[in-house]
Amino acid sequence: MKEQRRSTLKKLFASLAGVVGLGVATNVKAEGTLQKEVFNVVKDDQDVPLFSGSTKLGNLVFIAGKGAHFEGDISSHTKHVLDELEKELIKAGSSMDKVLKCSVFLHDLNDYKGMNEAYKGRFGSKPPVRTTVAVYGGVPGDSLVEIDCIAYI
Repeated sequence: MKEQRRSTLKKLFASLAGVVGLGVATNVKAEGTLQKEVFNVVKDDQDVPLFSGSTKLGNLVFIAGKGAHFEGDISSHTKHVLDELEKELIKAGSSMDKVLKCSVFLHDLNDYKGMNEAYKGRFGSKPPVRTTVAVYGGVPGDSLVEIDCIAYI
């Protein structure tokens, strides 16, 4: 009983450690209880992996930042980015109402109000915690907004 409780606590701590970036999750993987899965690996011109579009560990899914790379205003860019996040979440077996945290990166802090209007209601009645910052030098690819998220399955 004591060993089973210790194992359960160890798994829980490892899952939480992965969220905050601690290295404990690698020990759990070695024991075979959790396996990291990566999807949509982006490679450079030398075929070296740069990053993954999404990663799953246990019942958590991490979606890489999505941008809007077309002409438009903050409202159209935010809507597009949220639509792309939703597609990735569904592909990973999750949904918008299971998002725990979002990070929003704005090209210009003056777009905060417009982004909020497009963002409002997209995560149901219990929206995730969120950090919003304006990025010095702008969001890559001339997008007005980039958003990433962490969700559960």
